[in-house]
Amino acid sequence: MFLEDPISENKQRGWIEVVAGSMFSGKTEELIRRLKRAKIAKLNVEIFKPKIDIRYSDKKIVSHDTNEIHSTPINNSAEILKLITNEDVVGVDEVQFFDDGIVDVCNQLANRGIRVIVAGLDMDFKGKPFGPISALLSVAEYITKVHAICMKCGNLANHSHRLSQAKGLIELGEKDKYEPLCRSCFNKLENI
Repeated sequence: MFLEDPISENKQRGWIEVVAGSMFSGKTEELIRRLKRAKIAKLNVEIFKPKIDIRYSDKKIVSHDTNEIHSTPINNSAEILKLITNEDVVGVDEVQFFDDGIVDVCNQLANRGIRVIVAGLDMDFKGKPFGPISALLSVAEYITKVHAICMKCGNLANHSHRLSQAKGLIELGEKDKYEPLCRSCFNKLENI
């Protein structure tokens, strides 16, 4: 037996998209672009960010190019499920700052038919996978890897090199504390 329209019979309803890369690579810019397009399509959109990220705004996601979109600041991933009502699309910025439960939250939302778009750093300042990002990359249907430009040689950059001497894993900052570097330049500075 043949279906008249096999595509509509198998139409996927929910999924996870990950936009990942180094600092200054355009992750937040791409997240904002996708969320604004969803709003233009008259979809119900809810956007979350970690409460600790107050670099540009308490309640907005703001890109380095100063594009912005309203968001809900939260302390942990469990809050997302409590705040979702009738959304078609859920966006999460700076996903690397969330607890590991964010992976289960994203899966639950996608399983409910919601398009989930997350953006975050794929590596910390030491060049190691950052927070739950590896697990999110594993379960995502769509992955976009974005790159900055190396501040030393001009090649594509995929590392966020910390300029300050801070040792803690999380240190919020901008160009005063971080610079994007390619693998070669990062390895030279880190003596790898």
